[in-house]
Amino acid sequence: MKFFNRFILIAALVLLIPAAGTCQEEGELLENVGNGSINWTSGLIRAVGVGAPPENYYGKPEARPMALRAAKMDAYRNILEVIQGVRIQSSTTVKNFMMADDSISAQVSGMVRGAQVAKQEYMSDGTVEVTLEMNLKGGFAQLVLPEEIKQVEPIQSSSSSSPTPSNQKNASTTYTGLVVDARGLDAKPAMSPRVLDENGQEVYGAAFVSREYAVQQGMSGYSKNVDTATENQRVTKNPLIVKAIKTEGPGKTDFIINNTEASNLRGAPENLSFLKQCRVIIVVD
Repeated sequence: MKFFNRFILIAALVLLIPAAGTCQEEGELLENVGNGSINWTSGLIRAVGVGAPPENYYGKPEARPMALRAAKMDAYRNILEVIQGVRIQSSTTVKNFMMADDSISAQVSGMVRGAQVAKQEYMSDGTVEVTLEMNLKGGFAQLVLPEEIKQVEPIQSSSSSSPTPSNQKNASTTYTGLVVDARGLDAKPAMSPRVLDENGQEVYGAAFVSREYAVQQGMSGYSKNVDTATENQRVTKNPLIVKAIKTEGPGKTDFIINNTEASNLRGAPENLSFLKQCRVIIVVD
């Protein structure tokens, strides 16, 4: 009977995971994976584990520590499953990386063991629920982001020279960030997205960013709301807002914009500076 009750509890927790999205800030993009979730806006991965003591230990002093240990083991398994499902590029997930390289697999597993306990709860039936949390940014990003993302030297400013009337005109249309509206395209978030023009030429991607910024804050932010995105400090005060025409690639993580908007982005050399700093937000459903 106790086993049946624990089974019902675990099933209920699984069903409640999608509802956790309602607790997120407005505009945040939450993707549910197994017994956990990826918050692509904050860059946090969470997973829940549930544990119970062996039947013959119920009511004994050892019951709680044993249940907690079992819950943590379950949570570690679940957060590994979530992490393996993280898309790096259109055709690549973390699981692909781990299967292709034993060293990366070992390092990812080590990072999972270092995941932080965000919450632990002792239930009245003797079971324990543990929530683990891990960040996509920082050390994890350093490990899995494509090698072609290099450290980029600071872009030299031309502000020291006296601006001509033509330069003054360009300065008025210099943007502080890029917002890609990809709603309605069944687009998916990834750690290394790309933006291309209609000719397939890359407008934003690994070649445009400095690894320092990509590791610290991610190559792109994600949101579900255009207004929220444009007000985000990552891209303010004057972001260029472009509408994606369609997605590109099997994972639907890359985006095509029209040539006119691509030209607007390329029009001012200063725009390379905010691209280097990953001042990009992608809005998806």
